Amino acid sequence: MKKIISICILATFSNAIIIKEIKFSGLNHLSNTTAINLTGLKIGEELNLSKINNAILNLYRQNYFDDIAVEEHNGVLDIIVTEKPSIAKVTITGIASNDRKQVENILGIKRGNLFDESSAKDACKKIKDYYEAKSYFDTIVEYKTKSLDNTDGLELEFIVNRGENIIINNVYLSGAKKLSYSDIEPAVVNKEKEFMGWLWGRNDGKLKIFELNNDSARISDEYMKKGYLDIKISSPYLKTYTDTYQANLTYFIKEGKPYKIKNITIENPLFEEKQNLKTVKDLRSSVGKIINIEDVRKDVKTLETQSADLGYAFVEVYPDIQKNDETHEVTINFKVIPHKKVYIRNVIIANNSRTVDRVIRRELYVTEGNLYNRTDLTESKNALKRTSYFDDVDIKEKKVDDTHIDLIVDVKEASTGAISGGIGYGSSDGLLLNASLSDTNIFGSGIKSSVSLDKSDDTLSGRISLINPRILDSHYSLGGTLYSNDYEWDNYSEKNYGFDITLGRQFARYFNASLTYNLEQSDIYYLSPTLIRTGYDLGKSIKSSITPMISFNNTDDYYLPRSGIIASTGLEYAGLGGDQKFLSSSSKFNFYQGLQDYIGFDLIYRYKASFYKVWNEGYLPINQRIYLGGIRSIRGFESRTVTPKNEWGDEVGGTIAFANSAELSFPLINRIKLRGSIFFDYGMIGRKNLDEIKRMSTGVGLEWITPIGPLQLIFAKPLNKKKGDDTNTFEFNLGTRF
Repeated sequence: MKKIISICILATFSNAIIIKEIKFSGLNHLSNTTAINLTGLKIGEELNLSKINNAILNLYRQNYFDDIAVEEHNGVLDIIVTEKPSIAKVTITGIASNDRKQVENILGIKRGNLFDESSAKDACKKIKDYYEAKSYFDTIVEYKTKSLDNTDGLELEFIVNRGENIIINNVYLSGAKKLSYSDIEPAVVNKEKEFMGWLWGRNDGKLKIFELNNDSARISDEYMKKGYLDIKISSPYLKTYTDTYQANLTYFIKEGKPYKIKNITIENPLFEEKQNLKTVKDLRSSVGKIINIEDVRKDVKTLETQSADLGYAFVEVYPDIQKNDETHEVTINFKVIPHKKVYIRNVIIANNSRTVDRVIRRELYVTEGNLYNRTDLTESKNALKRTSYFDDVDIKEKKVDDTHIDLIVDVKEASTGAISGGIGYGSSDGLLLNASLSDTNIFGSGIKSSVSLDKSDDTLSGRISLINPRILDSHYSLGGTLYSNDYEWDNYSEKNYGFDITLGRQFARYFNASLTYNLEQSDIYYLSPTLIRTGYDLGKSIKSSITPMISFNNTDDYYLPRSGIIASTGLEYAGLGGDQKFLSSSSKFNFYQGLQDYIGFDLIYRYKASFYKVWNEGYLPINQRIYLGGIRSIRGFESRTVTPKNEWGDEVGGTIAFANSAELSFPLINRIKLRGSIFFDYGMIGRKNLDEIKRMSTGVGLEWITPIGPLQLIFAKPLNKKKGDDTNTFEFNLGTRF
């Protein structure tokens, strides 16, 4: 309409008119100069209809104006505009408070924008789509505008009438004979509503409409894992009852028969036929078994890695599956196309706002100029996660050309400074408290430090430590500790203070060897009469000892490992001068295995074991003997209370002990990194024989990776408590690995 008006105004001019002046009326947000520039008109040029129409269109494209009119008087052009009103306030009504932030982010309209009707309608559609994605159907979104007092702006209000969830009552697999709903339920997103479906871990039955077609593919995949390669799944048929917002979901299925693997071959030009035949035996798929498409995918990854470890980063592996419809057998031929060898051009460190680049680079097993190696890439990622400096690590590959690649090491830094603590209650010690201030990455340098304090009714101990795990970015480490303790146990009391210093060396990627020197003065200043009768001595003594140790760690994370082993063994020799003379052996073994690939659920199995043995070589004081119990050995029993006792019931310490535990960790609320666990602990200890005393316990725990470190809450129940045992049903710990 505005274009037609301009034509009518200017069609009356038959003589050529030269533009003498251009004026604007109604401008508020644009200057005259800017507006003239936008029109494309210039003073002194000849005025014609085409230029005026283009000027009007140019102004409309800026989306500033509701109306534009043009008048001409003796070469003076007066362009009269009506600007769109500005939005002074945006309100949204009818939504829950936990949706408000997300809805505000998707609107695309903010205070200060000029009001535009098409933008407002588009925002309404975005809100509706947002709720449909959350499975709310028949949502109605409208908008209205309202003038505000004392301002030229207006209020834009979005009124949301949120729809209802469609609830799936039944999922039918029409034609299915070999698999039932329970078989495909873990894989699909749209599930039947279960009793008390609102409870965590139960299915609420809410329809996720955008996942329906994907669910057909997921069901097909479950069949192909069972060997049904001829499976045909229809598109989902959803019968909805709009009066009740309930629905039944049906898939029409033609199963076919499962296929067995008759033969497997590998065509990989990088290896001789003999090596390819050997590799076939290492695959998850094997001759005579029912074909499992998931195993085939994993075999493809195995073959890709085998070639990629030789530098062929862009290797492609195609599983050629040939079916025999009569015998229901398949042959699988893995065709490997290696392409060219690839070298690493650049290694780029990204998003490390705190940790310096060299601290990250020294953990990598790949660097500029190296031949590409996929296993080294994976282990570099795991090595970075083992440092505790990062919440997450991703090494992205960016192709440069056929023979070069860039690696982007993208890290998400963790909060390495932590205030840690624990609390418990014991029948003998009363309230047990511990606290520490630590940082495992001081100023991003990788240096670790901690100050800790432990206090109970009868004990007080403090410790200060500083460790540099990579001196001058080498494989050598150096650390030291100063400590002082004052313990008042049930039957004896001790004070000791001293220091230790440790020199270590990393070797063979996962191993570390270290040598620790410890000098300590110990004062046993109280012994019960029965302990004196047993043969223990009062008084001060000096321990001067050296401890060689070797350790192994190939886990994939510091706080929450899902794979790998942590193992160590050390032998302390006390007798390099001083009064105490003994040998003490300590060995630990932790095994972690994530079960996601096996059961489709993020369950983590942990096994932890420790073995201790001490030999008296002249003088072994009571405080150097072995004691079990507490959060680090047998939960549910007070710390140091599981130990041999003399005939009067006093704890005398053991010389040999073994403790182990089995745990299962499972997710509770993934978005806040909250997990649960169940465990079983079992330990043995004795003065001469290992099985003199046996204790066991079970319980549950909560594991939460908080912003200040991992928090662990333990609720334990002793299973074979004996008379005289000190038990503890609740403990928590902050700042250590799970």
